[in-house]
Amino acid sequence: MTERVGLNNLKPPKGSRKPRKRVGRGEGSGTGKTAGRGQKGAGSRSGARKRVDFEGGQNPIHMRMRKLRGPHMKKSMPFEPFRTHSQPVNLSDLQERFDDGAEVTPEGLRAKGLAKRREVPVKILARGELSKPLTVHAHGFSAAARERIEAAGGTCRVLEP
Repeated sequence: MTERVGLNNLKPPKGSRKPRKRVGRGEGSGTGKTAGRGQKGAGSRSGARKRVDFEGGQNPIHMRMRKLRGPHMKKSMPFEPFRTHSQPVNLSDLQERFDDGAEVTPEGLRAKGLAKRREVPVKILARGELSKPLTVHAHGFSAAARERIEAAGGTCRVLEP
């Protein structure tokens, strides 16, 4: 019968652990004399350590990126981690591509050549006129678009992103 596995008898698989490389222990070892640090320069000195963000002397990415001031603005941080993305669809597009009383969904928009990216939320914007009653399912609506859809006799349904 095999022994039960516990913290007292865990071992790494055979061959997965190698002894550490001992540098600077004579020419015959292969890593003697300069101990794998090369000849001269900052990297050969004691205390030499490259920063995580060091890019070899070129202008680092945090200095290349734009930065807008102000701690609480979406635009104030570099790399834009809080920016939200959405695919705009205008009322004029809905007017052209959908019939009276149609159900407009993200899948339907994709089939008609609008809002092609599945992972990006869809937002309906108010550019153009709408005269048909449509049931529109989208992730967001501008206030004016919502107003015009409902004025045309349609309804707006907000989807979860």
